[in-house]
Amino acid sequence: MSRPVITLLLTFLIQCGIVAAVYWPQQDLAQRPLHQPLLPSGPDIIDEIRIGDEYDNKTTLQKVGERWFLPDLENLPADSDRIDKLLDSITGQDSDWPIAQSIVARQRFQVANYRYQRSLSFLAEGKLLATVYLGTSPGFRKVHARRKGQDAIYSIVFNTFDAPGISGAWLEPRLLQIRTPLSITADSYSLNRDSGEWLSGVGLAPDPRELEALLAALRSLQVDGVAPEDVQRELSEAEALLVLQVRSLAGTTTLEFFTVQEKHFVSSSQYTLFFKLSAYDFDRLTGIDLRLVSGEATTQ
Repeated sequence: MSRPVITLLLTFLIQCGIVAAVYWPQQDLAQRPLHQPLLPSGPDIIDEIRIGDEYDNKTTLQKVGERWFLPDLENLPADSDRIDKLLDSITGQDSDWPIAQSIVARQRFQVANYRYQRSLSFLAEGKLLATVYLGTSPGFRKVHARRKGQDAIYSIVFNTFDAPGISGAWLEPRLLQIRTPLSITADSYSLNRDSGEWLSGVGLAPDPRELEALLAALRSLQVDGVAPEDVQRELSEAEALLVLQVRSLAGTTTLEFFTVQEKHFVSSSQYTLFFKLSAYDFDRLTGIDLRLVSGEATTQ
């Protein structure tokens, strides 16, 4: 092979090496999915969340001051702990990289604009910050997520059922708790606290264990959501099985307890709606021994 041919061949190989060195890294970078956060800003500025599910249920959560409320349920307090968990999950994937970015993957993972399991819209002062779609689960306590308008699909630590599209599921469960009662009046007994001591209406000291059971039930009372609309109407005409009038530092509250269709409910004079109640909480308050709590009998 002649010297000119060898020179040309070497020159050609060198040029190929230069082209490879210059262009291949750029091509790899272009093909690599870019990190795109699900929310463009931190959770602190968010004051409204709109949630929709695959069954066309919709609900809205609104923040006023430091508290969250449910405008679809007469502005009842929402479960702030549950909302914080949602926001932490959406914003806490900053170090993760997308697992997919194709249109086919959107459909398969159910995070497309037209096919999703949850749609979460985050707003601040009326301005939409982002809409995030939650889809299928790739594993335990994980869910696929994609921000509307972006291709990147992430796997984040969250459960889809922790973002329900029904307002009642976001209700603050501690809504009716009474922490420091000063007096408790029922149909068959009454209790008053004076100078740190409890006495019944007949001037006797209540059984300590039965008194503590009653106070603990009021302190830890939890509602399980709002009664269905048809049951609300039935409850409005029903007679309560137990009526408690409780006076505390916050004022006087009347709690009424009902059983309809073998399910338990409670109402409060502070709100117009009836709430679902577990059998456990219902039994704790309706099962108080009247003679023990009034001091007319003592446990052996």
